[in-house]
Amino acid sequence: MDARTADLRSWLTGRLMDLCARESTSGDEDEMLPVLLPLLAELGAEVVEQPVAPGRTNILATWGRPRVLFSTHLDTVPPFLPPRLDGETLHGRGACDAKGQIVAQLAAVKALLAGGTEGLAWLGVVGEETDSAGAKAALGLADLLQDLRVLVNGEPTDLKLATGQRGVQRLCLHCTGRAAHSGSPHLGHSAAWPLLDWLQRLRELPPAEDPSLGPEVWNLGLLRAGEAINSVPASAEAELLARVLPGSRFQAEVRRLAPPEGSVELRLDEPSDRYPAIPGFEQAAMPFGSDAPALRTLVPDRMVVLAGPGSITLAHTLEERITLPELEAGVALNVRLARHFLDA
Repeated sequence: MDARTADLRSWLTGRLMDLCARESTSGDEDEMLPVLLPLLAELGAEVVEQPVAPGRTNILATWGRPRVLFSTHLDTVPPFLPPRLDGETLHGRGACDAKGQIVAQLAAVKALLAGGTEGLAWLGVVGEETDSAGAKAALGLADLLQDLRVLVNGEPTDLKLATGQRGVQRLCLHCTGRAAHSGSPHLGHSAAWPLLDWLQRLRELPPAEDPSLGPEVWNLGLLRAGEAINSVPASAEAELLARVLPGSRFQAEVRRLAPPEGSVELRLDEPSDRYPAIPGFEQAAMPFGSDAPALRTLVPDRMVVLAGPGSITLAHTLEERITLPELEAGVALNVRLARHFLDA
């Protein structure tokens, strides 16, 4: 390992360990600011702090008049997992999602600045894992970013550029019944059985496919029925989260397959989005959502890239981790992306 690689690895390791040592679960993102703000000061950034809610602050750092904006999120999912370095692998909450993205992006900024490049910005937003409140608030920073050519949004994509992302629908399926004593169930009408049958009909639907976005999928996240084990349930409901494709018929199918006792409430409906191919960069479909659709409106022509080091299959798990070679490759990817648009 040459001296330059050793210095980069030391810088990445130290900064990521420091960031991951701060518990910044959604709602408490400001817990990371005592580490993040000195890091940005070290890089000579001009910093704007944008309060979003108590304990929740978006951070915009600029170097010159920005043409390339790197962005990612400050919040993590629970539970907190303290960082641990095992050889070349750093374990801990946020290692790849998304504190690893922060250090890979800021290390790219550091390298570009060292080469005399300016026109850069970095944006950290709150709430990506929950309500996207930070992304919505960040649109108020548009006046500071009028010359942008591209948004590079960091998420763990195994260093491939996302082809886009599927939309999100959150639906609540509800069935009503009539309560009765469990010893005389024929005197009541269970709300649970028609709901379970409804879910089974949905499971038998063939999934839609899109050549660039992948399959349409849905998850049964919450299932509730009844009040007591010795009573026939008078109410039952299921909450579904679907990753839907353009022109999706999933919601229509849910309603079509509903039993007479059933009703449907649509609680969230976010559209899908497609991202452009860039010559010389590999693209792949990604199974997750991000703030990229909202944040790309900061760019006058909406040019966006969704990419970063690490694997989404490890994000949100108790085994979340990233390797130092992955981080180094992420830095190189971010530098290449910035130069592609700065030289265009």
